[in-house]
Amino acid sequence: MDAGPIAPASPFHAGEQAMQTRAGVRARMDQRAARAIRDFMPEQHRAFFESLLFLPVALDGDGGWPAATILTGPPGFVSSPDPRVLRVAAPPNPADPAASRLRVGAPVGVLGIDLATRRRNRTNGAIVRIDAQGFDIAVAQSFGNCAQYIQAREIVPAGGDRPAAAAAWERLSGLDQAASGLIASADTFFVASGSEAGTDMSHRGGRPGFVRVDADTLTVPDFAGNRYFNTLGNFLLSGKAAVL
Repeated sequence: MDAGPIAPASPFHAGEQAMQTRAGVRARMDQRAARAIRDFMPEQHRAFFESLLFLPVALDGDGGWPAATILTGPPGFVSSPDPRVLRVAAPPNPADPAASRLRVGAPVGVLGIDLATRRRNRTNGAIVRIDAQGFDIAVAQSFGNCAQYIQAREIVPAGGDRPAAAAAWERLSGLDQAASGLIASADTFFVASGSEAGTDMSHRGGRPGFVRVDADTLTVPDFAGNRYFNTLGNFLLSGKAAVL
């Protein structure tokens, strides 16, 4: 499908606009986004990110394939020194495939989500600084998402003085029985996607079994949401994803 031209003032790229047109909502989305999508983080979002214990992250990848990871730390490991910068004091494990994608200038999308309160906010931008403790993101877009389909649960930090042992990484040529069973029983997953316009990290949730597994194919329903179509718009342009 021809994605068509981009409206000059639109915060949505061609793929997102095309999906909005398919859904019959395109005419009103830019006006709605003008109020909801900002190029800075409002104070409420800054405080929310600083309360988090984990952060799903999407990074631009080789050959257009995005990389997805989850970074963790005590409250405050994510901070916002000013409204246009988000600081993440938790570099990826060197064995994590996402670690090689961490570079200055790389597009990045992060999802702040509190499963207990079912609250979530998104930030997209580019990495502007990397050091031994983590990295800084220059904010390009900051916006909230609704609480629908978030499966409520309490996240409890691991106790004890010793850090948890790092899990071994395993590469598979396809989904084995254990992986298929884990996905089929999940009620929550995160999906990284991207296009030339940037990178997004999104959440999908439902009752266990909402993701259908057929050999190496995953089928996921797209429930009604804010109708930005960030993920599906990226798929329309690139057709590539990474999931957790």
